[in-house]
Amino acid sequence: MMARWRWICVVSVVTVASSAFALQAPTVTGLLPTELARPLLEQDPRVAAARAGLAVAREESNILEMSPYEWTAKAIGQRRSLDNGAQYREWNIAVERAIRLPAKGAADRDIGKGTLEEAEARYGEAMHESAKELISLWIDWLASERGLELATTNFQAVQENLLAVDKRRRAGDASRLDLNLASAELAEQKRNNNDAKTQAATAWVRLSVRFPGIKPLRLALPSPLLIAEDVTQWRDRILGESDVLKLAQTQLRIAQALADRARANRFADPTLGVFSASEVGGRERLTGLSISIPLVGGLRDSRTAKALAAVEVARQSVEIAQRDLETEIATAMATARGLYDSLQMANEGARAMQENAKLVQRAYALGEGDLQSMLLARRLATASENSALQAQVGALKAFYGLLTDAHFIWDLEHD
Repeated sequence: MMARWRWICVVSVVTVASSAFALQAPTVTGLLPTELARPLLEQDPRVAAARAGLAVAREESNILEMSPYEWTAKAIGQRRSLDNGAQYREWNIAVERAIRLPAKGAADRDIGKGTLEEAEARYGEAMHESAKELISLWIDWLASERGLELATTNFQAVQENLLAVDKRRRAGDASRLDLNLASAELAEQKRNNNDAKTQAATAWVRLSVRFPGIKPLRLALPSPLLIAEDVTQWRDRILGESDVLKLAQTQLRIAQALADRARANRFADPTLGVFSASEVGGRERLTGLSISIPLVGGLRDSRTAKALAAVEVARQSVEIAQRDLETEIATAMATARGLYDSLQMANEGARAMQENAKLVQRAYALGEGDLQSMLLARRLATASENSALQAQVGALKAFYGLLTDAHFIWDLEHD
C-alpha cells in the first residue's frame, strides 16, 4: 500500500513539474487581432474545402456505424403440372438479411472514427497553412509600408543635400557640376521612392485579393523576440500541435482498423431468412428458417496479408513524419536565433551609417567636406537601412513561423 502511494506521489510531482515547465506563449505584437484574422481564415477556400471534407467524414462515420446489409424480399410463383394432367399453382415468399459479425462491426466503427479524426487533422492543417500564408502576406505589406517610409525619409535627406550644394554654389564654393551630381542623386532617389510606392501597392493587392475583406490596419512593423527557451520545449509543443503528425498517426490507426476488418473478413457473414410456401394448390403449406454461409477461400487470406503490410507502411510513415518535423523544428529554431542576431547587427550598422551621413552632411554644409563623401555617405546609409529592413522581415517571419507551428496565435490550438 505504501509503495502504491509513493508511486502516486512520484507521478503527481512529475505531472506538476511538466506543467510548470510547459512552454508559455510569448507576447505577440504587430499581428492582426484574432477577431479580425479568424473570419479571414474561416472564409479561405482551402479551409472551407477542409470543413466540407469534415462533413463528408461525419457522414462516412455514420455509414460505417450502420450495417452495410439490407433486407431482401423474394417471391416466386410457379405452376406444377402432373402426368395425369392435373395442374397446381404454387408460390414461395421469403425475407432474408446478411448479419454483420461483431468483430466486423467493431472494426468498421474504428475505421469511421479514424476517418473523422483524419478529416479533423486535415481541417487543422488547412487552417495552419492559411494562417502561415496570411502572416507572410501581412508582414510583406507592413514591410513594404515601412520601406516606403524609409524611401520618403531618404528622399528628404537627399533634398537637403541638394540644398546644401546649391547654397555652397551660390557662395562660390561649389561648381555647376557638383549641383548636377546632386540633382542626379535626387532624381535617382525619387525613382527609388516611386518603386517603394509600387511595392507597397503590389503587396496590398496580393494580400487583399488573397484574403478578401481584410482592412488596411496601420501597424508598425514589429521586431521579433529572442527565442530563449530550450529547443526541447519548442519541439514538444510543436509536435503536440502538429496536424501533419496527427494526420500520419490517424492514418496508422485507420490502417490498423482496416487490418482488423480484413482479419474479421476471413469469416463470412451468414445470411438468415424466413420463408413461407404453398405447394400442390395450397394442399401443402411450408414455413421455415434459412441460413447461408459463403465458403471462404484463399483470397481472404491474401487480403489480410495485404492489409497487415499496409499497417507497416503507415507505421513507417509516422516515423518519417516525426523525424521530418523534428528536423524542421531544429532548423527553424537555429534560423530564428541566427536571424535575430543578424537583425541586431544590421540595426547597429544602420544606426552608425545614419549618424555618419548626418555628420558628413553637416560638415559639407559648413564647407569642410567634399560632395562625393556626402553622396556616398547617404547611399551607404540608405543601403544599410534597407538591409536592416530585410533582416527584420526575415527574422520576423522566422519568429512568427515558430509561433504559428506552435499554435500560439489566432486560437489555432483549438482547431
